[in-house]
Amino acid sequence: MKKPTLKAPKFKAPDLGAVTGGSRTGQSLLAGVAVLGLVFGIAELRSPATSAADAGGARTTAQVERTALVCPPPMQGVTGSTNLTLFSPEGGTGSTGSGLLAEANADNVVAAQSPARAAPTKPSGAPSGSPSEQPSGSPSAAPNAGAPVVDARVTLAKPGVPATGPAANNDNAPGSFAIATGNLAPGFTATQVTSSENGGTSLAGADCVPSGTSFWFAGASTAGNRVDYVTLVNADSLPAVVDLRMYGDKGLIENELASSISIAPGQTQTLLLSSLTKGPVDDLALHVVTRSGRVGAGVHAIDTGKGTDWLEPSADPGPSVTVPGIPDDVTTAHLVVATDSADDADLKVQLSGKNGWFTPAGKESIHVKAGMTATLDFQFSAETREGASAIRLTPSSAGHPTPVVAGLRVDRENKGKTEATWLSGGSPVGDRASVADNRAGQTKLMLTAVDADAKVKVSSSAGASGGTPVTKDVDVPAGTTVTVEGIDPEGANGPYALTLRTLGGGPVLATRQLSVTTKDVPAFTTQRFRDDHATVEVPRVAADPGIVLR
Repeated sequence: MKKPTLKAPKFKAPDLGAVTGGSRTGQSLLAGVAVLGLVFGIAELRSPATSAADAGGARTTAQVERTALVCPPPMQGVTGSTNLTLFSPEGGTGSTGSGLLAEANADNVVAAQSPARAAPTKPSGAPSGSPSEQPSGSPSAAPNAGAPVVDARVTLAKPGVPATGPAANNDNAPGSFAIATGNLAPGFTATQVTSSENGGTSLAGADCVPSGTSFWFAGASTAGNRVDYVTLVNADSLPAVVDLRMYGDKGLIENELASSISIAPGQTQTLLLSSLTKGPVDDLALHVVTRSGRVGAGVHAIDTGKGTDWLEPSADPGPSVTVPGIPDDVTTAHLVVATDSADDADLKVQLSGKNGWFTPAGKESIHVKAGMTATLDFQFSAETREGASAIRLTPSSAGHPTPVVAGLRVDRENKGKTEATWLSGGSPVGDRASVADNRAGQTKLMLTAVDADAKVKVSSSAGASGGTPVTKDVDVPAGTTVTVEGIDPEGANGPYALTLRTLGGGPVLATRQLSVTTKDVPAFTTQRFRDDHATVEVPRVAADPGIVLR
């Protein structure tokens, strides 16, 4: 059989006769470039978009186009209930996006990874803020036939208005994940709040965070009065392998059961922490680190009769750490500091006060041995409190900085009944940060300026089912913690979102406290504001036709 002959395509040479003043050599070069343009499809030759990086020419910024978050399992017990709230601030550009929250199971995780994901099969379990009262969050374009479907529990219709709904009504509900695309992706946030009788009347809250490879928690315990769980949620399409490294006051706690924990895609694992230590150990620091893959990690603490809440992940280890969010009516606080360094850490201890940072009497410093934890206790009374506060730890010697993490348990008391929450080392609000689930008459906002005076813009959205947004600028003197009043939206109906922007100075750390007194128990939970990283740095690309000749 005769093989077919492959012929090269013919290109008509461009007419260069109109080029004035050009030599034959110059005309030949131009002809060659024109042909290369036909063959390789050279990109349009125009200057890249102007940016702040133009002077250096190295990097520029771009708006994120997809944000994915992971929420821990509700841990609500038999009688508890959990509210899940989504929010994206206004200001995102680009195509009309979609936002949803779904349970982390194998089918949903696979569907969420598909580029041709179909619309959710059901609306959110509560009003979503959509004026038409139709299911919100559906993509603007019709999904491809046969595309997988995410079974959404909550959907988000538009920026600036939160959407809310309940978690599954059972005591073993799995973790969940939330995804936003297009103009809903920048600043997208999700908050989970549980009301339960598990271990006593309590509120337990958690901000949903991106999947990661490393999480630190300070203040866990396996003592007799505590029932602590570590939760691992794999919302990715690849399996993950996780190690749990636990540090106590005698160093690293070895246990083979805490190593090489496999988490399949769409799987939630809940591990009783006391099953991973040999005997009771108080004041633990836990490092969740993956060998492969990514997970969302959480630590849920129950102090029987005294409080239930989530331990927030601490900021990454650093030589200085600030723990914000100490309530103005706190009675006791218990600080846990840890280092996995080979060096000891000697730290100065300061509290924020009305006139700036001050050193509490008898609590001037803390020494943390290498690879161990150390603790410090505080007692507060109406006479000694100076309002809401924060704790700052800095190296005693500038020439000996040792990375540490820190967590703080705080207790409130009312008529002999107490409730606890756990705070953690924070990171600055940065350009913008939001918390989704706030409630009229039950929300306090606390702002701490660490190094310099700061100005912060505080914006409350409308409620999920109605209300008028409120915005105010707040001055925060250096070394103080300011409690912001009058932040509820006018006529708020349903949970609302708080968004902060640092206008100058700082850096600023911020928390919101959600509280409600039930049966004389001052139930409360505190969540930290984190920079939403709505933009990312990307390399600048210049048009270079010469690339085809290299």
